[in-house]
Amino acid sequence: MKQEKIIAAYEAAKERYAGLGINTEKAMSDLQGISLSLHCWQTDDVTGFENPDGQLTGGIQATGNYPGKARNIEEVRQDIEKVRTLVPGNHRLSLHAIYGDFKGKKVDRNEIEPEHFQSWIDWAKEKHCSKKNPFGTT
Repeated sequence: MKQEKIIAAYEAAKERYAGLGINTEKAMSDLQGISLSLHCWQTDDVTGFENPDGQLTGGIQATGNYPGKARNIEEVRQDIEKVRTLVPGNHRLSLHAIYGDFKGKKVDRNEIEPEHFQSWIDWAKEKHCSKKNPFGTT
């Protein structure tokens, strides 16, 4: 039932866009050839995992407290996986230092090592991501 509603909504949108001279099927096909960069901070509003209980500082225009924001690495990964189901094409994930897997320990920036990102590497391999197919899509 839900799938039927989605298809009906898409068909209605497709018709409206066609009235504006836009071919949605071509747009979706073209998107397959465009590589976007998804930034990890889009899942949690820039809080990361370096200082999970700390407040945001500096001049950034973010609150870090929107409803449903990712609270841990697993939730960030779930959000990324959801995006993968909604956006066709091959995309990159930009992973910032504050998203390392620090296992609950305080790690200063100058002490961050590749091991702090091993779980991300393992996750990417599990999701069939590669340099050729960075976002793990088919």
